[in-house]
Amino acid sequence: MAVNFLHIFFAIFFVCSDLDKGNDWPDWRGAKRDGKWHEKGIVKKFEKERLDLKWSVPVSAGYSGPSVSDNRVYLTDRLSDSVQAERVLCFDAETGKTLWTHSYTCEYSGVGYPAGPRASVIIDEDKAYSLGTMGHLFCFQKETGEVLWQRDLNKDYEIRMPIWGIAGSPLIVDDNIILNIGGVNNAGVIALSKHNGEEIWRNLADDASYSAPILIEQAGHEVVVVWTGQNVVGMDPATGKVYWSEQFVQQKMIINISTPVIENNYLFVSSFYDGSMLLKLDDTKPAATRVWRRQGKSERVTDALHCIISTPLIQGDYIFGVDSYGELRCLELLTGDRVWEDLTAVKKARWANIHFVQNGELTYMFNENGELIIAELSEKGFHEISRALLIEPTTVQLNRSGTGVTWAHPAFANRHVFVRSDKELVCADLSAK
Repeated sequence: MAVNFLHIFFAIFFVCSDLDKGNDWPDWRGAKRDGKWHEKGIVKKFEKERLDLKWSVPVSAGYSGPSVSDNRVYLTDRLSDSVQAERVLCFDAETGKTLWTHSYTCEYSGVGYPAGPRASVIIDEDKAYSLGTMGHLFCFQKETGEVLWQRDLNKDYEIRMPIWGIAGSPLIVDDNIILNIGGVNNAGVIALSKHNGEEIWRNLADDASYSAPILIEQAGHEVVVVWTGQNVVGMDPATGKVYWSEQFVQQKMIINISTPVIENNYLFVSSFYDGSMLLKLDDTKPAATRVWRRQGKSERVTDALHCIISTPLIQGDYIFGVDSYGELRCLELLTGDRVWEDLTAVKKARWANIHFVQNGELTYMFNENGELIIAELSEKGFHEISRALLIEPTTVQLNRSGTGVTWAHPAFANRHVFVRSDKELVCADLSAK
């Protein structure tokens, strides 16, 4: 009997120890690309107006957010003083010490907003994958930085290069790495082997957008959702077969940046000039139907939601997101009707941005002013619990009236937050004391 009690004790101990380890942030917007952070023991109110930093290290400019895996932080940036180059960087998550760096020559040709790379480094098993602004794709051994294979996608697929370059983070599904690149000869979306970079399939004549693909499960099928320059498409990740497609014509220019979001079989997308669309996903087969599409008269006279960088979130019967000039809004899910608007979460400006990350009942909001906000979002309004400055805005990403912005998405891992500017990568402890 004593032995059985001992077995039970150790079983509980190891389960609790495993839960206490914390979670990594190995992909764009978290492990499942859903902006959800599941760790417990997180601070629910800040004690100071500025967060104490655990460490800070200098980096160069870039729009890409950090990724965190196995006590390592991965980031990309750009050098432009003497030679134009992109870098992939790996740091120790506890100390900020540089573990390895890989640099390669990369001239930005015809790219607007040339601060640096856009896509986050993706960690899968013992590999790290980076995608640069001009289409340079690398596979590294994640611990050493050894290059295992590489592809120049612009050269290989003759990308119809978007005005702001390639931005959508690669998506890994099983043995495939799926990319939204807008190549010629039906290479709008491609899948390569994650093991050697060889092409598995290609499909669609669509242009690339800046939006990252996501993986969902629909009616027992794995479905990759890709918001291209012209359509929202559901595809078979193994073959590239199109299950369903819904047109999203953009009248002025391709500017869809935010990631599609899904909740309870509803899929939502939103764009700066062209408003929003809600799709209902069939739960008996891979198919989708439009619920509504709404668009305002202009970028200032908007209807429903006109997002730019920020990815919205769906909670129950409501959508929350940031409109074209920083207006935080709540919409009714099934109609798109506005429930409320708030102008206090971020300073009002064209393209003003907030990144939302959900942790239990609380929403952690990182705004372009470098502030981290703890809040509750509901149909009743925006309830701010606490806010603190996390990092100073800088001007290379965008010189906003001399003060700049912080547009990169933060990573939340192991009860810490990691975020970058044009000058530094910082880490702050968010564990409850």
